Amino acid sequence: MKAAVLREVGKPLQIETVSISKPGPREVLIRTKAAGVCHSDLHFVEGSYPHAMPAVLGHESAGIVEAVGSEVRTVKVGDHVITCLNPYCGHCEVCLTGHLNLCISSETRRSKTDEPRLFREDLSGAGDTRMAQFLNLSSFAEMMLVHEHACVAIRKDMPFDRAALIGCSVLTGVGAVTHTSNVRPGETVAVIGCGGVGLAAVNGAAIAGAGRIIAIDRVPAKLELAKQFGATDLINADDGDPVKQVQELTGGGVHHSFEAIGLKATAEQAFRMLRRGGTANVIGMIPVGVKIELNGSDFLGEKRIQGSFMGSNRFPVDMPRLVDFYMSGKLNLDALISRRIKLEEVNSAFDELKRGELARSVIVFD
Repeated sequence: MKAAVLREVGKPLQIETVSISKPGPREVLIRTKAAGVCHSDLHFVEGSYPHAMPAVLGHESAGIVEAVGSEVRTVKVGDHVITCLNPYCGHCEVCLTGHLNLCISSETRRSKTDEPRLFREDLSGAGDTRMAQFLNLSSFAEMMLVHEHACVAIRKDMPFDRAALIGCSVLTGVGAVTHTSNVRPGETVAVIGCGGVGLAAVNGAAIAGAGRIIAIDRVPAKLELAKQFGATDLINADDGDPVKQVQELTGGGVHHSFEAIGLKATAEQAFRMLRRGGTANVIGMIPVGVKIELNGSDFLGEKRIQGSFMGSNRFPVDMPRLVDFYMSGKLNLDALISRRIKLEEVNSAFDELKRGELARSVIVFD
């Protein structure tokens, strides 16, 4: 099968022929139909986060079940599915207390002594042919082999390109609002960064009934796009201190802020723009080794800052609900897709991410 492979940090992905294993116990073979190009992938391409190489990238995807291994109970051949990068075992402490997104059990992956899920044929008989699976998925490929708890079946009238977005950006943004920070009707919200995740957070805040939703970015086109997702106020960060602007708009600060970029400065701004008792949520991937600085006295006002990983999701329940939200017109996925591309165009999609011009490019497989 064709796949986009990262072989060296900072270098373009290479389109290669990669082999995929047959499904073992609890595993599902999926024919990839669509895969979003996410900024998280770019973090690994640029080396902000380490990963074993060579690796087939991609982690935001939807497809059709081609085959299942023994003991698989959750999906069947022919099911349309959305994948999720955080598979869960179902019986560790975090799973049993309802935090499926935090499960790191090794039993959802193959061991180092097992045949790898992805590999390259080595006709010479020399060298290691293993390919690293990226975030338990590797969806920049025509097929995926995953644990059954890394996907969920959805209704078949859901378009694959929109469904793929639910696999990461939408689940992350909406979930941060509804699960991590528990936004209540009438509360005020600020979202820093109007890329795919930030726009999903804006949409999630609108669905949750937030009274005021302030979108913050430096790109006017993205701010205008945020209106379509439910933003009530727009702030261009180039027009002055966004913290001061938020405080003036809200009379002291917001109840909830969401940082969707992954920078030290914006994480600190998210905390500073809170009112007393407010909660700042860092969704963006701050590079390894970077520290943020906060004023200790602000904690006397019961202000909180916390991380949000994949929207604190329970994806087997959340993803089908998000599909229903889209099909009923409550969730705006159409405007998230800037363009649809072929696998061979993946590097151009990364170039656009670096420029910060578009919301989302989606790879569509025939």
